[in-house]
Amino acid sequence: MRRISPTSFRIARRGTSREINRQIALNLVRAKQPISRADLARLMGVRRGAVSRLVEDLLRTKQVFEGAKGESKRGRKPRHLYIDTRRSCALAVDVSASRMLVLVTDSLGHPLLEIQEFPTVLRPDGFVKELARKIERLLSEHPQFGSCLGVGVVVAGLVDPGRGRLRNAPTLGWQNLEIRGPLQAAIGLPVVVENDVKACVLAQLWAVRGHAPLEGTIAFVNASDGVGASVAIDGQLLRGVHNNAGELGHVTLSMDGPLCACGQKGCWEAYVSVRATVARYLGTDPSWPASAGPSRTTVAAIVARAHAGEARAISTLRETGYYLGRGLATVVKAFEPRRIYVSGEITEGWELVSPSVRQAMREQALVPEAGETEVVVVPLGEHPRLRGAAALVTSPAFAAPVVA
Repeated sequence: MRRISPTSFRIARRGTSREINRQIALNLVRAKQPISRADLARLMGVRRGAVSRLVEDLLRTKQVFEGAKGESKRGRKPRHLYIDTRRSCALAVDVSASRMLVLVTDSLGHPLLEIQEFPTVLRPDGFVKELARKIERLLSEHPQFGSCLGVGVVVAGLVDPGRGRLRNAPTLGWQNLEIRGPLQAAIGLPVVVENDVKACVLAQLWAVRGHAPLEGTIAFVNASDGVGASVAIDGQLLRGVHNNAGELGHVTLSMDGPLCACGQKGCWEAYVSVRATVARYLGTDPSWPASAGPSRTTVAAIVARAHAGEARAISTLRETGYYLGRGLATVVKAFEPRRIYVSGEITEGWELVSPSVRQAMREQALVPEAGETEVVVVPLGEHPRLRGAAALVTSPAFAAPVVA
């Protein structure tokens, strides 16, 4: 049950029901393509004539097209419907302290090119200019992709999506950096800026491959240089008043724990981030800034040594996994998601980590089923941040109309 706001609402008009049904049809084509009009009518529970009118609308707006004819045991062969991805593309940009990744996708998020990697310009005044040059060059070299729908930019930090401004990104050393306005002015395209982990959960909401999207509540946790989390409820991101909801990496596990980069002690991030895992393995101080310096030891190297049977590496991963599980138990207590997606370097050794993750979740559970909440690994190779950046641009065309 949802309360209707007396101050912000949308009145249903004569065409509202058709608008809703058209979006339902569009999303069914997206999920089931190739699909015939007859199959679409059966899925929607309406007559074929009603579906044909909806399809004609979608054909007229070039959101779908009719492809090859399918097989039929009797009567006329059906024409299959597809989402029209032939005339447009989207650009996805993932910004981190060390590198910037750029991906060109179609309107469903399917890659059209290999991922492009560039060093990040850390001077705030030079970052947008350099990114604009990269984007313009990329699009000019590939006119075959058609018109660009826009650019999605994701970054680890606090983002004001309304203004397209990065409020604070500690790992980049940026504060109050205007991104959307200057970038839109430079390239002449729509730009959407979002927190990286919120984009990750968006990628799972709009996934067209891999694990099918779930109804209800889902969460995404990324354990990397920092620890970020995001939650979606019934297909909508949980943002909070200032878009800061989900900063669970700074939930306290111990008041006497290591000093975190945020200035607090004992944050979840201070126990399960990359630097925390490396410090645990080396036996050095996990506190910030002692753990922030460059190290030749990586989580990937620790995982490789654990796979080779090194006891210290195995112990390190298990301990990190236990603290990861304690934090996931907090996610379950706060939001009770149907599924938690987990990504980050630690997942490369998931078969070694997962038993201690599950142990901690069960120990912290208030009811037995909470400790069995489904946890799904999203491998780094799937680039969830980039897929989420693309979804920032492509997903609004498939979104549900807002009524009441």
